[in-house]
Amino acid sequence: MKVQLTRVDDAFHLTGKGSSESLVHIDASEKVGGHNAGSRPMELLLMGLGGCASIDVVIILQKQKQVIEDFNVIVSGEREAIEGTQMTPFRSINVHFEVKGEIDAKKMKRAISMSMEKYCSATAQFQSSAEITHSFEILR
Repeated sequence: MKVQLTRVDDAFHLTGKGSSESLVHIDASEKVGGHNAGSRPMELLLMGLGGCASIDVVIILQKQKQVIEDFNVIVSGEREAIEGTQMTPFRSINVHFEVKGEIDAKKMKRAISMSMEKYCSATAQFQSSAEITHSFEILR
């Protein structure tokens, strides 16, 4: 896998492109000289985790003949400074799924567990450095 980042302006605005050729905008906050023209790199890490798990869960629910009318994922992470550095990696992450439709709660729980424990490579990437929890609610 390979991605390419290209600087857009004279500050921190970048575009990122992978195999899909879709552009992702990345930038720093105005506080550090960015223009707030894109997502922060650490936000993209959480989005990657949420996206990876979402694809798995939707595929599993579809195979289980569940009817999905709406699907949202909220990924929140708590960061903790590493002493003597400026680094603040995620130490805890929660992936919360909100799904609307004709969804059996047991099937939803199993789909999430399968994603988080067996399929999602992004989860595996974070497991050694962050506690990852998950939750869900079925909206009617």
